[in-house]
Amino acid sequence: MTLTLDDFDYPLPPELIAQTALADRAASRLLVVNQKEREPATFEDRIFRDLPALLHANDLLVFNDSRVLHARLFGMKETGGRVEVMIERPLGDHEALATIRASKTPKPGSRIRLCDAFDVEIVERVGEFYHLRFPADDVVINYIERHGKLPLPPYIERTAESGDETRYQTVYARELGSVAAPTAGLHFDDALFAQLDARGVRRAFVTLHVGAGTFQPVREHDLSRHQMHRELYSIPQDTIAAIAHTRAAGGRVICVGTTSLRALESAAQSGEPVAGSAETDIFITPGYRFRMADALITNFHLPKSTLLMLVSALAGMYTMRRAYAHAVDQRYRFFSYGDAMFIEKSQKSTFA
Repeated sequence: MTLTLDDFDYPLPPELIAQTALADRAASRLLVVNQKEREPATFEDRIFRDLPALLHANDLLVFNDSRVLHARLFGMKETGGRVEVMIERPLGDHEALATIRASKTPKPGSRIRLCDAFDVEIVERVGEFYHLRFPADDVVINYIERHGKLPLPPYIERTAESGDETRYQTVYARELGSVAAPTAGLHFDDALFAQLDARGVRRAFVTLHVGAGTFQPVREHDLSRHQMHRELYSIPQDTIAAIAHTRAAGGRVICVGTTSLRALESAAQSGEPVAGSAETDIFITPGYRFRMADALITNFHLPKSTLLMLVSALAGMYTMRRAYAHAVDQRYRFFSYGDAMFIEKSQKSTFA
């Protein structure tokens, strides 16, 4: 079956795009998608703090512990033109890939003054990114964290405020490297973790550093021609062991966010999951055979996005169309600061 962008479009009233976070993380709404073996899926409208009631002892929640960098930096070219730099990822201690917004394309060998504090050299153009060299007297992440701004997604139509410093990070974020938060995890707080612990639900962690490519539109109408952006991930041996224990005990592996799912599925491409670090450009669309994920907790995703394609692969295209229509009708809040879904893996054809 040929899949196109039009298969993953849906109408979304702009006022449903959440512009701010709720004060109470677990007060978000939760749309539960219940899969039926021989019948259409059904939907429940719940609150996120109801999550423990949906889980069982020996279920395993897998979280992405990546932390968002202060990846947005403003500066000036040698010619005086203003620029905005968005870090894609650090490359070692003193270099980074970044996107640059400027009136004229910067040239290799030129320099940019960032934040009126330090200069970076443009080494070369790498596809849609620029390879930048930072000063050698400190590591690149320290420059970014010291001088940069927290990068909110482009559909949040305001600049980051002081409250975003905590609300646009998960409470368990620890590994610096993302330019966007793994937003499904934003709904968890310490009180909810205590309830999950009391229920016997176990936790494990992976790291996948979200790149700026996550916000790039899919430009190929025929999805078989789309090339995914690359992202770095790492899976510890403890997580591999926790998954094996969960399988042996009859529990479910439930990914918290599409980034956790992509990391686990990438690590299992040869069969059994493998611990370690690597890059992934895995592109999951309907018809994909999931090796790791039994269920997924995720926010609502943009029309025509690769993340909507991923959740449609897990739950089924028809089910996701109905679920998103239900969410719009019930006035759920969409995208990074919005509400969440709990999705079980479909046992039917995901093309249906």
